[in-house]
Amino acid sequence: MRSMMYAVSMSLVFLAGCAARQGSAFSDLFIPDGEAIYERPLEEMWPEVRTFFTENNLPFREDRGSMVLETDWRQEFGGSKVSGFFHRYMVLGKRETPTQSKLWIIRITKSRNKALAPPGRELDWGTNRIVGRKGPTGEGLDNGGSVAEDPIISVEDFEDYLDAPVGENSFFAESAQGSRDLVMEWRVFRSISPKLMKEENAPKAVQVAAAPNAKGDSTAMDFECGLPILGLGKQVKPGGVLLLGEMHGTQEVPRFVAQTSCQSAVAGTPVTVGLELPLESQARLEAFIDSAGEEHDWLKLMEAPFWRSPYPDGRSSEAVANMLEQLRQLRSRGLDVDLFVFDHPTMQGQARESAMAATVRHQVESGPKRFHVILSGNIHSRTKKGLPWDKAFKPMGLLLEDSLDSVVSLDMAYNSGSAWICAVDRKGAKDALDCGVREAKGRDNGERFFVHTWGGTNGDGFHGVYYVGAVSASAPAVHKGLGRPGSNDNTVFPLEEARPQVAAVR
Repeated sequence: MRSMMYAVSMSLVFLAGCAARQGSAFSDLFIPDGEAIYERPLEEMWPEVRTFFTENNLPFREDRGSMVLETDWRQEFGGSKVSGFFHRYMVLGKRETPTQSKLWIIRITKSRNKALAPPGRELDWGTNRIVGRKGPTGEGLDNGGSVAEDPIISVEDFEDYLDAPVGENSFFAESAQGSRDLVMEWRVFRSISPKLMKEENAPKAVQVAAAPNAKGDSTAMDFECGLPILGLGKQVKPGGVLLLGEMHGTQEVPRFVAQTSCQSAVAGTPVTVGLELPLESQARLEAFIDSAGEEHDWLKLMEAPFWRSPYPDGRSSEAVANMLEQLRQLRSRGLDVDLFVFDHPTMQGQARESAMAATVRHQVESGPKRFHVILSGNIHSRTKKGLPWDKAFKPMGLLLEDSLDSVVSLDMAYNSGSAWICAVDRKGAKDALDCGVREAKGRDNGERFFVHTWGGTNGDGFHGVYYVGAVSASAPAVHKGLGRPGSNDNTVFPLEEARPQVAAVR
């Protein structure tokens, strides 16, 4: 009887999923709107959960007897040296009824970036919290050896200090947050449910579109693309064009583009990213994303005059350079991700707008089976004619909408923070720009990245918004040297920034 009920419920689940996706296969781009319930007691279901993480090369530690496990940290974008974001899963088995169970999977994100750090983290609590400190003669005040060498270890913190993880998964993070990952919960469910029923028709793993120069075989579980972007799945399709209008100079928008590319390609849709960079950069960018990403590859990329403009408006930021590395990493590991540029900086006004639209249109028409993500300033991505200072102006977005079948234009939405912005010189100098960190005022809509459309357009011709949370400024990449972003040296052979600290596995 229990088996029959389970089979019926499984059929309903799969039928509902197919209907929601208009007959297509399950896709990790769609965020489920409900929990996955197993028609098995928790004790029967849990061994298959452990097997799933083992078979998918996600090492974990388990609190045996409590149905809780925690995976090791993985860095975003296939181990990119510049990402700075790490993820792990905490998996909790839940008993729904004596014969039913479910999983809660919490994705924990840590970053060396301080943007998510809780208030008060860097407060100095005073000497009364200190276990030991070296005195002026170099002797430990507590005569205690190693503890006395660290001036910030307190009585309250010492237990956490001893319990701190060591090994290749140990690093110092500035901030962390956790979110429930329903996509991962259903991914596990679709994998192990047929095994629980001893069926042989388990759903096939998500297929990864391989780049022509990729080495080796990859599966969807090999990639860490960050927390799934809400609402993205409705926009990703072959031949689709997603125009993203941005405020240049933030850390968050390039990361949004990189995550969008990763999540779309992992789901099996080839992705081409278009950037508002000069056409003269195309050859360098193509060479870089096909390279091994060594120091000399970075030097060749950064030698272009664009990166050393006297007015760096945010398009040449460290975050953009990091995004190029992330796309390179995805491509090198087997994802079908490509890149092109479309700016015509020698032109002005409508002529420049028309030329950019023609370049983008050519790329889209040349790759009808690819999903195109086009990033530009939000004036270019509008689909409505006219600007306050030029009523006849036709933005790139309008020209593309008139000539292509599937164009969706999204404006940037964000919480308050900062951005690297070039504005008219506040000192009054004629024909001069003043570039630097500026306050950016937005509206708080939470921490999750999401896409939201309205079913029409607003007054500026946008079909919706993409939200990137609180924004933080990203300085020009050349401020960190001519090599890989993050280097601390301004010579032509910059030193690499110290990597996360690791130790031997304990």
